[in-house]
Amino acid sequence: MSAADRSLARRLDLTSLQLFVAVCETGSIGRAAEREGIAASAVSKRLSDLEGVLETPLLYRHARGVDLTPAGETLLHHARAMLFGLDKMQGELSEYAQGVRGHVRVHANISAIVQFLPEDLASFLARHGQVKLDLEERVSTEVIRAVQEGEADVGICHPQLNARGLQARAYRQDRLVLVVPASHRFAGREGIRFAETLDEDHVGLHGTSAIYLAMRRASAEAGQSIRLRFRVTGLDAMCRMVHNGLGVGLAPDRAFELLRHMGDLRAVPLLDDWAVRELQVLARDFAALPVTARLLVDHLCAAAPPAAAETPRR
Repeated sequence: MSAADRSLARRLDLTSLQLFVAVCETGSIGRAAEREGIAASAVSKRLSDLEGVLETPLLYRHARGVDLTPAGETLLHHARAMLFGLDKMQGELSEYAQGVRGHVRVHANISAIVQFLPEDLASFLARHGQVKLDLEERVSTEVIRAVQEGEADVGICHPQLNARGLQARAYRQDRLVLVVPASHRFAGREGIRFAETLDEDHVGLHGTSAIYLAMRRASAEAGQSIRLRFRVTGLDAMCRMVHNGLGVGLAPDRAFELLRHMGDLRAVPLLDDWAVRELQVLARDFAALPVTARLLVDHLCAAAPPAAAETPRR
């Protein structure tokens, strides 16, 4: 770090950065002052001092509030990252003070959570009982974003095009099946191609889920559209809809085995190549993860196919 960089680091203060972020989030110095419990004049003075330290305007001020200058956009990105890092540091240190040896934040998609993670996380905690795990369910695209932006240490989802810059390790595989009522004309089939189902009403998951995105790509390749009659947020709700004759749906095979009690249902394996899917563990840099997070990754990937290797996404 140069002498100039050290001087800037000493002249910046966290309170001014926090107030700057608050103004950006509320769009107004007055609303930010109210949210932070401080006088508007004090907020304005902090912002002016911050612009003086950085020697560049950060905000366009107008009667309706404020807008960011290009320099302000850049500072907002770095200020949020800095404040998030401090919150993370405080949280992890407080966990150590309470006797917890490590804290790992995991975001995963519904397929991983329903099919594999309950058993895998339970066996990990049986060996590392003082590690704290935070698990949040997200769609695959949001899992990737969370890892890229540092909101999660580890992500688990299906491969997506927006995973550039992340490292990936194989975790598990699943196969999609067509879920139908027991009385449906497809119920006795040993297998089916997705294109054959496009004349049926479908019960689908939300539009950014890996299953729905795969369905949309496959229907486009077949030159047809999906008759999406209902959209639900979980596989259990989808199974209940299918049981009541409201359409057919796609689900991972192991998830269906766990949820088949939701009704009198049958699963018909999809024969399309894309129906066999790989779940991956993602991180920005596996080698740079804290020790407890690396232990978790190694534990999760222990059941991966032998030929699978760690791959960077470019």
